[in-house]
Parts: sequence; C-alpha cells; structure tokens
Amino acid sequence: SALPRDLDDGSRAASALTAGTLTSLGGTSSRRGSGETALTVDAESSIREIKEIHELKDQIQDVETKYTQNLKEAKDALAEVEEKYRKAMVSNAQLDNEKNNLMYQVDTLKDSLMELEELLSESRREYEEKVKEYEREKHAHGVLQFQFSEMKEMLKQSEELLNDIRQLRMKQDSFVREISDLQETVEWKDKKIGALERQKEYTDAIRIERDELREEVVQLKDILKVLAIRLRKLVDEREKMIEQVKKLKAQLEQKTQKNGTDSSPDGEIIENGNDPNIMELQRDSNRQISDLKFKLVKAEQEVTALEQNVTRLEGQVTRYKSAAENSEKVEDELKAEKRKLQRELRSALDKIDELESNNSHLSKRLEKMKSSRALLC
Repeated sequence: SALPRDLDDGSRAASALTAGTLTSLGGTSSRRGSGETALTVDAESSIREIKEIHELKDQIQDVETKYTQNLKEAKDALAEVEEKYRKAMVSNAQLDNEKNNLMYQVDTLKDSLMELEELLSESRREYEEKVKEYEREKHAHGVLQFQFSEMKEMLKQSEELLNDIRQLRMKQDSFVREISDLQETVEWKDKKIGALERQKEYTDAIRIERDELREEVVQLKDILKVLAIRLRKLVDEREKMIEQVKKLKAQLEQKTQKNGTDSSPDGEIIENGNDPNIMELQRDSNRQISDLKFKLVKAEQEVTALEQNVTRLEGQVTRYKSAAENSEKVEDELKAEKRKLQRELRSALDKIDELESNNSHLSKRLEKMKSSRALLC
C-alpha cells in the first residue's frame, strides 16, 4: 500500500506542476502556441494515468477484503474443530466408564464360570464312573459290532471326502478367477502409478518453476521500489527546472526593462533599436529556456514510461501468483490420487495373499484326503 500511495502523491504533484507550467508559459508569446498544446496533451495523459492508478488501488483493496473474509472463515472452521475435539473427549470419558462397568461384569462372570467348572468337573467324574459300568456291560456286545461299525465309518468318510473334493475343486476354480482378476487390477494400478510418477516429475518441474517465479516476483518488487524512488527524483527535478525557467524569465524581464530605461552615453542608436548586449543576453536566455523545456518534456516522458513499467510489473506479479497457486492445487490433487491408489494396491495385495494362503491350505487338505482314500482302498 506504500508504493501506490507514493505513486498517488507523485501523480498529484505531477498534475499540479503540469498545470503550473501551462500557466507560467501561457502568456509569453503567440509563437509558443504549439508547445502549449503539447503540454496540454501531456497533462491529459497524466490525468488518465492517475485515474488508472486509482483503479488499481481499488482492485488491491478488493483483494485485501477477500483475504480478510477467507481468514475469518478459517477461524470459524478452527472453532468448529475445537468443539468436535471437546465432544470427543467427553465421549472418551463415557467410554472409560463403560469399560470399567464391563470389567466388573467380566470379573463377576469369571467367578460364575469357576463355579460352573467345579460343577462340570464333578459331573464328569460321575459320568466317568457310569461310563465304566456301561463299558463293562457292553464289552461283549461291542466286540461283536466293532468290525461292522469300523466298515460303516470308513464308508461314511469316503463319501464325505468325495463331497469335499468336489467343493474344493469348485472353490479352487473360483479362487483362480479371482486371482486372475486381481492380477489384472494390480497391473492396471501399476500402470496408473507409473503415470502418476510421470505426473510427479511434471509437478516437480512446476514446483521448480514456481520457486523461480517467486524469486522473480521478489526481484520485481525491488525494481518497483527503485522505480518509485526514481519517479520521485524526476518529479523533484522537474519542479527545479520549472523554478529555474521562472527565474530566468524574471531576470530577462528585469534586464530588458533596465536596459530600455537607460540611454546610451553617446546618444547613438543601434539600427534595430536594441542594445547588442541585450540581444545577446536574450538569445542566451532563450537558449537556456529551450534547453530547460526539452529537459522538462524528456522528464515527463520518463515519468510516463516509469508509470507504465510499474503497471506492467504489477500485472506480472499477479500472473505469477496465480500460476503458483494453480501449480500448488495440481500438486495436492496428484498427491491425493497417489495415496488413494496406494491404498487400493495394498488392499488388492492383501487379498491376493489371503487367497493364496487359502488355496495352499485347501491343496494340503486335498492331498491329505487323497492319501486317506488310498489307504482305505
């Protein structure tokens, strides 16, 4: 805000000086009409440029207002997060209370379980005694039916093995299809990750360019400061030139009046009616005035060029800031996509490991069943 204020002050001073220059140079003679027209055009151009600078100041104020609004929204979001954190702490305290209650219930259930285990142990002892009595009574009948029961059990196991083998084959085919689908998914994810890595290289290049742009913005700000200082110096120099022109005109008028009132000692009159010294002094004064006018016009042109450079540099700073913000947004989106793909890849790999483990377990069980069937045969 300091730089636009300096530019505003310098522009007002430039406008005032231009008007003063027009007033001081307006009554000299009709031969300077073309110079007055040029100065009027320069004054109008300076006024237009001052209006443009005011418009830029209004735009900067709008940006500051938007920044204040965004800061307020961020503070509101922070307050909401703090409220959620407080609620979570209250919920944790409630969970701790529930945990203590559950621990008490667990201890109570453990005591009940110990009592039940004692009853179970006593029941088992009674059961074992009755079983022994039953076995003694059934020993004779059991010997006769042992071979029949054994053959019947073997037949039942064979049927179960055949059913298990059919089910295992169906599951194995399903697992093979799922593994194939997962492998295709993993290959597709690998390709997508490769594409993201290439995008990351592009993002790194954008980040490097963003850093360079930031450095260039800093340099441009330094240039703006230097240009502002130079602008003030040119305005001061123009004021000095205008004062010098006024002084020279006053000196010229004084010498003209003084030489006009004094008479020649000899009473001689020059053919053109003027003193040669006065003519020479007038020519020197006119030459100095012309030089000062040229320097004044040149200084005004430099001021205009500097103001245009300031406007152009401010536009470049805005574009560089926008490019940096866009590159940061693209980088964040790429990082989020990469994290999502990595989670999906880990999930797919875990599922593949689980399926391979199940397949290995089923294969071992199938081999065991085949061995049992071979022994039965």
